[in-house]
Amino acid sequence: MAALRQEVAARVRAKADPVPAKRPPIASTLLKLPRLIIDVQFDEDTPIVRPDSYGTLGRIADTLSDPALLGYKFLIVGHTPAGGRRDFNLALSQRRADAVRDILVTTFKISAKRLQAVGLGEEQLLDAAHPNAATNQRIQITTIAAANS
Repeated sequence: MAALRQEVAARVRAKADPVPAKRPPIASTLLKLPRLIIDVQFDEDTPIVRPDSYGTLGRIADTLSDPALLGYKFLIVGHTPAGGRRDFNLALSQRRADAVRDILVTTFKISAKRLQAVGLGEEQLLDAAHPNAATNQRIQITTIAAANS
């Protein structure tokens, strides 16, 4: 995770690929892993999860608590649309991924050892043809490993 965070930050600092639609995925391996994209609502430009999203996070927690999934670790990935500054979007996406992880751990009692969080900002758009589209603001949960690895 540290290497991925450094790679994303370096790309943002270098202002590489200034046109969002032309940026290659920063973590293409994440696209090949089983994943769930969830719609979590946040207060604008903050990592504060809106109360109506707690039901969604509760259902995610129920799923993660299923005995069949207790042996797995998950990565929570935050994404933003391409509006605004890339460095702000990167920091915001990390704070939002951290917020979702914290809610799953503190409110829903999912083991912190099973969850990691990373923000990719606008560096891996779901809809690259429409970089400012709301669909690009999302939280993705990906299975990354067996818990004993």
